[in-house]
Amino acid sequence: MQLSEYEEAAAKTAIFPQEQGLTYCVLGLTNEAGEVAGKLKKSIRDGTDRETLRNQLIDEAGDVFWYVTMLVRVLGSSLEEMAARNLEKLNSRAERGMIGGSGDKR
Repeated sequence: MQLSEYEEAAAKTAIFPQEQGLTYCVLGLTNEAGEVAGKLKKSIRDGTDRETLRNQLIDEAGDVFWYVTMLVRVLGSSLEEMAARNLEKLNSRAERGMIGGSGDKR
């Protein structure tokens, strides 16, 4: 599946007030990211087997991906643009030896 195909299919399931799209998507993204962390935390407590944890994390990561997709759409962008910009930033950091450390403008 191509990223653009996913975007189009995922958009058909987006049911939220468009005027609140930015807020809705950011809150949903943080909520789903928290669920990823929660699955890992509970696996430590409960001793979840690796395959079950793997499947749980993939499912939750899919929810994170959906919200990322909707967020870039709300911002008038695409997964393709987001991915390209991210790789450009990371490659620039790698070329300058700045992958480690912190801060957006390394």
